[in-house]
Amino acid sequence: MAKCRMDCIERHLSIWFERIGFFIGSHPWWYLITPLFLSALLGSGFYFLPCRMSNNIEEEFTPFNGQAKKEREYIQETFPVNESMFSRLRLSTDGNYATLIATSDRNILTVESLQVILHLDLKIRRMVVEFGNQSFTYADICAEVMGSCVSNDILDLIKYNASNIGALRLTFPWYDSDSKRVPLYLSLGSVKVNEESSVVESAHAIQLYYFLQEGNKPKTDLWLEKFIDMVSNASSAHIQVSYSTSMSLQWEFEETPSSVISLFSITYAIAITFSIASCWRLDNVRTKVWVAWFGVFSTGLSILSGFGALLLLGQPFVMPAASCPFLILGIGIDDMFIMISSWQRTCVMDSVPTRLAHTYKDAAMSITITSLTDALAFFLGFISPFGSVQSFCLYAGICVCFCYLYNITFLGACMALNGHREEGNRHWFTCAVVPVSPAENSNACSICCVGGKYDNVTEKEETEFIGHVFEKFYGPFLTHKLIKVLVLVIYMGYLAAGIYGCLILEEGLDIRNLALDDSYLVAYYDDQRQHFSGYSVNVMVAVTQTIEYWNRTEQESLQSCISNFQSLSYVNSTMAWFLSFQQYADANKFDISSEEAFQTHLSQFLQHAPMFRQDINFTADNEIGASRFFIQTLDNVTEKEMMTGIRKTAEECPIKLLVYHPAFIYFDQYTVIVENTIQTVLVAVCVMLVVALLLIPSLLCSLWVAFAVLSVIVGVSGFMALWGVKLDSISMINLVMSIGFSVDFSAHISYSFVTSPKRDPNEKAIDALAHLGYPVLQGAVSTILGVVVLSVSGSYIFRTFFKVVFLVITFGLVHGLVFIPVFLTLLRCC
Repeated sequence: MAKCRMDCIERHLSIWFERIGFFIGSHPWWYLITPLFLSALLGSGFYFLPCRMSNNIEEEFTPFNGQAKKEREYIQETFPVNESMFSRLRLSTDGNYATLIATSDRNILTVESLQVILHLDLKIRRMVVEFGNQSFTYADICAEVMGSCVSNDILDLIKYNASNIGALRLTFPWYDSDSKRVPLYLSLGSVKVNEESSVVESAHAIQLYYFLQEGNKPKTDLWLEKFIDMVSNASSAHIQVSYSTSMSLQWEFEETPSSVISLFSITYAIAITFSIASCWRLDNVRTKVWVAWFGVFSTGLSILSGFGALLLLGQPFVMPAASCPFLILGIGIDDMFIMISSWQRTCVMDSVPTRLAHTYKDAAMSITITSLTDALAFFLGFISPFGSVQSFCLYAGICVCFCYLYNITFLGACMALNGHREEGNRHWFTCAVVPVSPAENSNACSICCVGGKYDNVTEKEETEFIGHVFEKFYGPFLTHKLIKVLVLVIYMGYLAAGIYGCLILEEGLDIRNLALDDSYLVAYYDDQRQHFSGYSVNVMVAVTQTIEYWNRTEQESLQSCISNFQSLSYVNSTMAWFLSFQQYADANKFDISSEEAFQTHLSQFLQHAPMFRQDINFTADNEIGASRFFIQTLDNVTEKEMMTGIRKTAEECPIKLLVYHPAFIYFDQYTVIVENTIQTVLVAVCVMLVVALLLIPSLLCSLWVAFAVLSVIVGVSGFMALWGVKLDSISMINLVMSIGFSVDFSAHISYSFVTSPKRDPNEKAIDALAHLGYPVLQGAVSTILGVVVLSVSGSYIFRTFFKVVFLVITFGLVHGLVFIPVFLTLLRCC
């Protein structure tokens, strides 16, 4: 047995911690006051919080090295925007706009409904907005096409007269008017058409857009705010109106932190109440009320110091990091319970420095292992390509470090001062000396005015009731042979359910989830999904090389590429300048098979259709250096399948192509989220194993700790899917967090198992459960209580945080108190 022990590091660290404990116990005031001054100093960093806020959705929730960002850079350089010829189709960003969806349970293409819509449109366009000493309307800031504001096709078709709808024979999805071909699928939703003629018979939704100029953002933002105020009450008996703007999601996302501020006070009130209640003793001397209170206070100091330090260093603060205090609270209280449990196992007759030395020797290694693994897990998460994950992990990792430091120093000093009170047999509240036994016939005195009892045989504090349950009932029950078999069966079922969940886990962050549940955006997104879900994005396809468009061979190659795109089940149509040019040439009987003729007639064509000029990049020699065309996609496959399929088709084309749409910036998360999560988890497990091997004096037990990490993560990932949580940058934050948390409970029990003086494996397991079963249970409950209020949050981000933390703590607790003790006894690891 001795040969499997590897305690050279652990033994020396335990001795070192014992000396630290003795020193802190001898000089508690220094270690009480110093953290307070340090926290006050670092806490000054909160002054910079407003200017450190970084809640840009694209920066925080899309991969910083995403392929689409490189594609966007190429598009913007090669096809610069012509502000006098606005084209929604050709935007390289989401644009600057306001939009509304008017819906009706009946046909919306009636005179009554259209009159209401036209009246609303007129109010919007005539809306006067004050900006400084000036006033302006939509016409002053609208995006323009040849000197006129961009209009809405459906309103143009009826010539802004509702009565004209009866004379129109609209066709869907395209309507060919005298002057142009109109994509009605962008304006009409839930359309019913005649199957033979494609004539529109009815529709239930109309969407209007109001595009603005990109310059003078303060001015356009003010107009967008005014638009929201006006349209918020636009619903009537004929139509219901939902609305959004290009800034709405960003503005709503920035409101999320304020929605959980009230929950912080509730959380800390619950945590303090639980900590005091669980540390309360009927013995008025031995009760740990003050230690519990200062344990919660210590976590507050660690958050103040961690956040403040990073803010002083200029680190951006992202909204997901606002969940860190809930997390650190659970970690700090868990460590506090471990230290209190170790203190209670020391000899009450020893001096306070000696008792604290023994406490540190017993508990400091355990909380060092868990704090180190927690911090490392967070710091490893910094390799993520998502800004939100990086920032959260950095803030959480630094806070864990401060939490550990303050638990060793500040909390240790508080325990020492509380120990001096116990040594003097003083009352926890009045600090007056009280008798150990009550006077005869004084029941009230026995409750309020006595204390200081201990076990006269062991000279240790009396065992708590729940600790007694773990030692006398639960431990022997768990180590029974039949129960072990049952535990193995339950574990196999847990693992099977977890693996099944992993197989059905969906990927990707739906950006609409960044808005609060009661946001006006919810109604807009619902209407968009219900009425306009048939068609997806219109993808730009850039020809990045110089080709001879008049050459038949080159034409056939390009046409072959277009055919490959159109063969995809989710591609509906293609719009290209060279196809329109060919139709123009055929209609006018022009021969464009030579370079000279092609160039001559192209110039005439672009005068006839000037919008296409934006799709051609001419070199200094007037040659076509690059061009682009567009493919309309359908919403009949996943976003990932659509984007990757189009990119793959472009790569297979003999001509160099690049595909892009602004939405690809967000879709890129699908290409990295799974790979990056698996990479982070595997690296973290390897690091956890190294830490366990160094600090837990048993090879097999270290392997079991690493196994517990993988097992908990599989369970969390699987049950996360079964609970309706997708794998996205938000849940990835929590999975990174779970790596550290999954170590905590198993490491506590494993370390206690290894260091137990018992020889029989079953007795070692019972001893470990007797010593740390209750503190582990307390830590788990305190962590869940710390985040349970987030379950009622109106934010998807914080609800997801609660769900994953709940799963992590629950499964970590079950592993620590059920699975790992059984596994340790079966393999008899030291």
